[in-house]
Amino acid sequence: MKIGELGDQCDVSTKTIRYYESIGLLDEPSRTPSGYRDYAEVAVERLRFIRDAQATGLSLAEISSVLELKGAGKRSCAHTMALIDSHLLAIESQIDQLAATRTELTVLAKRAKGLDPSSCTDPNRCQVIDEARLTD
Repeated sequence: MKIGELGDQCDVSTKTIRYYESIGLLDEPSRTPSGYRDYAEVAVERLRFIRDAQATGLSLAEISSVLELKGAGKRSCAHTMALIDSHLLAIESQIDQLAATRTELTVLAKRAKGLDPSSCTDPNRCQVIDEARLTD
């Protein structure tokens, strides 16, 4: 199949497919006598795997590491689980940071409602933020 057909089947642009080839995620396909790329059906499965793995948050380098293990005939489950666990920890940390930020912003919003805008005369500072710093 041609590159456009592959892209349509996997909902991926032809530019992306060429990029994946350039970095080794997809094998170079054979060429037709007229020079067009000619992809085998296996390219559909590999491209879908790459797309699905990216959707889980894995980077292209991480996806490449999984595919390298598979290409070497090794099992990738433990490696993939380690990658997923690492991403889960990072997300949990981000959630904690966002919750703390939300709490701080909620306090600031409550304080802001009680401030008199006419008393904000400093051209270099906002009293809402300055007030929060002074009362913490």
